[in-house]
Amino acid sequence: MAKLSTPLARAEAFAKTYNLRLPILLAPMAGVSAPGLSIAVANAGGMGSCGVLLMQPEAIRKWASDVRGGSNGAFQLNLWIPDPPPRRDAASEATIRTFLGAWGPEVPAEAADSAPPDFAAQCEAMLAAAPPVISSVMGLYPPAFIARMKARGIKWFANISTVSEAIAARDAGADAIVAQGMEAGGHRGAFEAATAEARMIGLFALLPAVVDAVDVPVIATGGIADARGVAAALALGASAAQIGSGLLRCPEAGIPAAWADALGRARPEDTMITRAFSGRPGRSIATAYARAAASPDAPAPAPYPVQRGLTQAMRDQAVRDNNIAGLQAWAGQSSGLAQQRPAGELVQAFWDGAQTILGGL
Repeated sequence: MAKLSTPLARAEAFAKTYNLRLPILLAPMAGVSAPGLSIAVANAGGMGSCGVLLMQPEAIRKWASDVRGGSNGAFQLNLWIPDPPPRRDAASEATIRTFLGAWGPEVPAEAADSAPPDFAAQCEAMLAAAPPVISSVMGLYPPAFIARMKARGIKWFANISTVSEAIAARDAGADAIVAQGMEAGGHRGAFEAATAEARMIGLFALLPAVVDAVDVPVIATGGIADARGVAAALALGASAAQIGSGLLRCPEAGIPAAWADALGRARPEDTMITRAFSGRPGRSIATAYARAAASPDAPAPAPYPVQRGLTQAMRDQAVRDNNIAGLQAWAGQSSGLAQQRPAGELVQAFWDGAQTILGGL
């Protein structure tokens, strides 16, 4: 596919294809999927989203119905591709439970048995919800599910973290590639959990390499939190920008005040990659718990989703107490740019500013 001549022309063509007024997408964030945030972004002309990882089928259907009822219906549903069953180690889990006891309530042994909802049932619920877009992360959907999506006219966006993953997604039929730089907050979208930290690529290196390697639109995500980031992503070949942490301080996001305040204060060096919350690597505010979990004498985290189950009580208590020390405070390296403004107003400002910056190109 021929590359369009200017960044603005490419972005406007992408927006037109997906019935958007501006090429800005809300990043899917499991656990931060307030319908009001997606409604605000969609009604401003962008695309809303929901990370359905933790949601049962009925909750997926209700979320889609609520957002469709309050907006123009521009949204994506996103789901993790499951990891192989984790290897369990009762002795290690006991050590982790003891360590976590210093940060929250006592952790019962059965907390480690926590498992995600049924993947196949979630896939069926997404198809039934019939969003314009279904996206994947942590791997690729099975070919049969991809075929069913396409038969229903649903587009597939594949989140990747390396060029080789992008090529695999393109070959599997992805309609667009979401290139996630290492700056991104939350979980790394790496296909292989074991190599996620070893293959950390910044967005400015990853994005043009992916654009050159594939012949489908590329959406940039990771470290984009203002008009300058949107403009830079488009200048490097992206067709749209996807923003997560940069919208978390919007009132519609509804996150705990301690988390929102920490985002506003964060410098890039105030974030860190950690497996201490879920067992999968993700970028978080360098909270007291995350730093302690990284110390040499701390127990190694259990694999996903065992670690997530073990930390659930601590994380729930931190939310109740509005205590940043134990919060799962995901944060991208540009979180300090996040503003406490209505989401619709903010994404419009991002696009207006990006057009001004790119107007001379």
